[in-house]
Amino acid sequence: MTNPPDLPDHLRLIRSRGVGPVSYRQLLQRFATAAEAIAAVPELARRGRGRPPRLADPRAIEQEMRAVEAMGATYLLIGTAGYPALLAQIDGAPPLLTVKGRAELLDRPCVALVGARNASAAACRLARELAQALGGAGQVVVSGLARGIDSAAHDGALQTGTVAVIAGGRDVAYPPENAARQEAIAEQGVLVAEMPPGTQPTARHFPHRNRIISGLSAGTVVVEAAPRSGSLITARLAGEQGREVMAVPGSPLDPRARGCNGLIRDGATLVETAEDVLATLGPIDTRMERVADGRPPAPIAHDLDPAASARVEALLGPVPVAVDELIRQSGLTPPEVQLALLELDLAGRLERHAGGRASLR
Repeated sequence: MTNPPDLPDHLRLIRSRGVGPVSYRQLLQRFATAAEAIAAVPELARRGRGRPPRLADPRAIEQEMRAVEAMGATYLLIGTAGYPALLAQIDGAPPLLTVKGRAELLDRPCVALVGARNASAAACRLARELAQALGGAGQVVVSGLARGIDSAAHDGALQTGTVAVIAGGRDVAYPPENAARQEAIAEQGVLVAEMPPGTQPTARHFPHRNRIISGLSAGTVVVEAAPRSGSLITARLAGEQGREVMAVPGSPLDPRARGCNGLIRDGATLVETAEDVLATLGPIDTRMERVADGRPPAPIAHDLDPAASARVEALLGPVPVAVDELIRQSGLTPPEVQLALLELDLAGRLERHAGGRASLR
């Protein structure tokens, strides 16, 4: 894992308020260096007729890098060696990860195993046994270090390899009772965090974490989930990312089974054993070709007439619309539409959604 010498500039761009994963990647497509991108942000935001993002303080970046080094963690920057190949394929892939532990596990075949926090004892046992069997078959089990199913999955796969994606900073244990489990995974598996050290997780952080769980994995298995649970968000994201979605059926008398039963009704694969999961994922070589067949990043124009920007903005509203539709209706080239969206994004006026869609804030 060798990061570029200008990592502080990349980190400053990533940590700047208003610069998201998509805008970061587009800025790096347009400008030769992260430093040039940082210098250009205020002007691009001005063209989008909004307030420029607050650029991160270089002193805060130095402090963060010292903290990451002190805790024995490292950075993984997208586009560099060591960054997980499957994760890099998803829309809005995190530009930077903080990892501690056996980072080589991220290059092995991964499957996500998630479920209810208030899971039944039977479901926790099943999750633990599934994780152990999947690990024995060469899979790395990915989960979110939550109570219930996530904890059982990590316990079952700890000896063979498990990835815990946490919602806050690497140094924050959440829930607190999982502090010892988190440290055990840092020693025997690998911890992954998108947020900077010291970040206390809030409700908005968990969907971001969930996209990483599904993005690292060729498939996601949901063991037990109530309707509208976070596990169903992970399953939905997996489907949008083109990954396999699997669910363990349960009794209709148990509210915690309704989410899984609903997934199966909507087309998820019914699984009961590790063999079922492995059969759904298919041979490793075929699976990796299938999920890694992503489109290259959309190109970005170098200049755009204000009238063209206004044309794109006029087609946007509060309802998310596909970028491909904006290209068709505006009559502009894809790079021109991407630049118009980037200007609006940096101005704080654009909301990006899964599936390559966008709306005005």
